[in-house]
Amino acid sequence: MTALLSFLLGNPAILGLLTSVAAALGWGLRQRLAGADAERARQVKAEAAARALADQVDNDIGALPAGAASKELKTWARD
Repeated sequence: MTALLSFLLGNPAILGLLTSVAAALGWGLRQRLAGADAERARQVKAEAAARALADQVDNDIGALPAGAASKELKTWARD
């Protein structure tokens, strides 16, 4: 076992190949994590926009008189 390990670590071609493989795996992992972070940021932005629209609708409905609000809300209700 020691002879095999010393052969692998002593041979510059094999050591370079192993280093390249490790670097490629590290780069792939970093790209995957960056993509996950970007997706989370996109979802947060979309949820904030939806929340802003919901708040705007709530404010618009709250500003209407009771009869008009009831009529407006009927258009959004399912039968």
